[in-house]
Amino acid sequence: MVARSAGRTAAAVEALFAGAGIAIGGGAPHDIVVHDPRFFAAVLGHGELGLGEAYMAGWWDCKRIDEMTTRFITSGLLDRSYRNVHVLFYHLAIRLSGLGSPRRAFEVGRHHYDLGNNLFSAMLDRRLIYSCAEWADTDTLEQAQERKLDLICRKLGLRPGMRLLDIGCGWGGFARFVAEHYEVSVVGVTVSREQADWARANVEGLPVDIRLADYRSLNERFDRITSIAMFESVGHHYYRVFMKVVDRCLADDGRFLLHSIVANEPVGPSRARFLNEYIFPNGETPSLAQITKASEGLFTVEALQRLDGYDRTLEAWYQRFVAAWPSLAPTYDQRFYRMWVFYLQISRGIFRSRLAHVWHIIFSKQRPGRVPVPAFLPSSEIEAR
Repeated sequence: MVARSAGRTAAAVEALFAGAGIAIGGGAPHDIVVHDPRFFAAVLGHGELGLGEAYMAGWWDCKRIDEMTTRFITSGLLDRSYRNVHVLFYHLAIRLSGLGSPRRAFEVGRHHYDLGNNLFSAMLDRRLIYSCAEWADTDTLEQAQERKLDLICRKLGLRPGMRLLDIGCGWGGFARFVAEHYEVSVVGVTVSREQADWARANVEGLPVDIRLADYRSLNERFDRITSIAMFESVGHHYYRVFMKVVDRCLADDGRFLLHSIVANEPVGPSRARFLNEYIFPNGETPSLAQITKASEGLFTVEALQRLDGYDRTLEAWYQRFVAAWPSLAPTYDQRFYRMWVFYLQISRGIFRSRLAHVWHIIFSKQRPGRVPVPAFLPSSEIEAR
């Protein structure tokens, strides 16, 4: 009876994946090779979370997890997995957990960003920029990240002597870039102790103040404000709170640039269980509608731009992580290695499937008679300075 039940489970999973053109035991790069029959029950019982946990356990492999993920999403299998009873209970638990509240603000810092600066130094560029790069006219991660940072500066219209707030400053790479190239003073806030310690050492001697703090504690004036790849940790219950904090801190003639992953429809923790459980606790990917709704009555949206380089950025991080693994292995373990590979590769699939995108949104204070804000300063003006 047990064998018969296991056979039905395996057949059901094989049929499920076949609907996305993914074969169990096939020879294509996106096909799955199963090493342990427990894989089938994990997937059938827990969907996307079970798939990730089974991979971490070594129960299956795939040469191109990114391509498998793309097929998984575009075929509708991901949507079907949301109807799993375990997902429904998980969704209820999340709703009762106080997601995004001040008491949980530092969880993502401790769980993810405090994993070890050696890990992120090996994976990221020299400035430790942990967000989508701008790959126009370059093939190197270093240059692509510098181009993204300069693009943000030009959109903000930075001038010497200005004061900038960077909400979610990471390891201080953008703050250092701004202080060095634009003669702007910066206050950066992060919820990660490891990031704060690294950033303070990285900006020593520059007009940069790095603070270990929740964004809600901010109450001072700035000429410009940025938030780069942090809004995904705010939580939808606090989107309006976040915008009100920006409003009270931004000068009346100021400018705010939000760099965020944006989904075609809101993606909460129950719709991205693996990433929420193992990578980014309390994460929620907003929709454009949620962002603009939260800004109503406070800001005017001056410009929008979609950045299309995250698939390529994630591939660069993946290649660097794999190459650096021999030096990282003494600190971590094989389960962590497989978890990180799965995270980076499914993230590539998410962006390639166009389930999510990266947007730059420029806001100004909503004031009558204001002159429209230019989308960004021309490169020629920057080069002439």
